[in-house]
Amino acid sequence: MLMRTDPFRELDRLAQQLTGVTGTSSRPSVLPMDAYRHGEEYVIALDLPGVDKDAVDIDVERNMLTVKAERRPAADADQVQMELSERPVGVFSRQLVLADTLDTERIRADYEAGVLTLRIPIAERAKPRKVSIGGGSEQQQIRA
Repeated sequence: MLMRTDPFRELDRLAQQLTGVTGTSSRPSVLPMDAYRHGEEYVIALDLPGVDKDAVDIDVERNMLTVKAERRPAADADQVQMELSERPVGVFSRQLVLADTLDTERIRADYEAGVLTLRIPIAERAKPRKVSIGGGSEQQQIRA
């Protein structure tokens, strides 16, 4: 098995174990995401494994998109002796400034297999369009 290590990730994990705190409401952890354009919409996919759908909050104010989620510890976590705990619990958040060319009124959200997928359509005013040329072949004479 090939294993790759990240020393900073290990330091973060160690600090979380020592303090017992990952993301809190005042200082949430960042959500990993992918963002790309697919046809006439932008797609944002955020990883939220182990997070209940009801613990996800999506807000849009003007052109600021905010996604917050909370992964809670297992209900019987205080009745077991944990041998290894690498799955973080706490509050996770991500804020994105959306371009004016996106239609924030028609955002769609789907949650499947621990991935929150947001689809944001391109605004009609931002789509390419043909401009017809007006006028005619009439010439006007200018008199002085």
